[in-house]
Amino acid sequence: RRLSGGEMSPVVYPVLTVVPEAVRRLPPPQRARELSALARRALARSAERLGVPLGPLDTDDRGAPLPFAGWFWSLSHKPYFAGAVLAPAPVGLDIEAIRPASPGLRRRTAAENEWALLPDGDPEATFFRFWTAKEAVLKAEGEGFRGWSRCRIRRVVDPARLEVDYRGTLWPVAHFFFRDHIAAIAGRGFQVQWIVEGC
Repeated sequence: RRLSGGEMSPVVYPVLTVVPEAVRRLPPPQRARELSALARRALARSAERLGVPLGPLDTDDRGAPLPFAGWFWSLSHKPYFAGAVLAPAPVGLDIEAIRPASPGLRRRTAAENEWALLPDGDPEATFFRFWTAKEAVLKAEGEGFRGWSRCRIRRVVDPARLEVDYRGTLWPVAHFFFRDHIAAIAGRGFQVQWIVEGC
């Protein structure tokens, strides 16, 4: 995709990697450390694809990643997959397993006028499109769940893209479905090439 000046928009490489069974069986504190380490290794591979040496991976007092040398990063890990992305602009990544969601959680996740934007389809998959999109945007903004009520789905572009409004800023979100999971990346000014390892 060409930018207004004719140059090509950069590509980022979110890397998703399988969590080994041995890690899934660890006690919770040790498992959390190993999942975080897996996500950081995925970040190193994302950086390698860009040809960028990783700088310090510091976080602020709320735990939000701090950019280094103009590069932004985001991590996500769940029981079966960990992932990360490095980007030249603010970015957020989220991964979720697609599973049933209760009516109460659905109501808390989005308003009815937001749900009305979706075409008919698999209710669990469509639910997690909204969940991961909002989570990815909040990560890109450096916010936690306290910002959830200010996230609104504004437009569903197609089965893999939608737009989220957060306090007046419109965030494009790209989705990727894989192995009964969904991943979302929020960010502007770049194209996305997903990399899945170990499947």
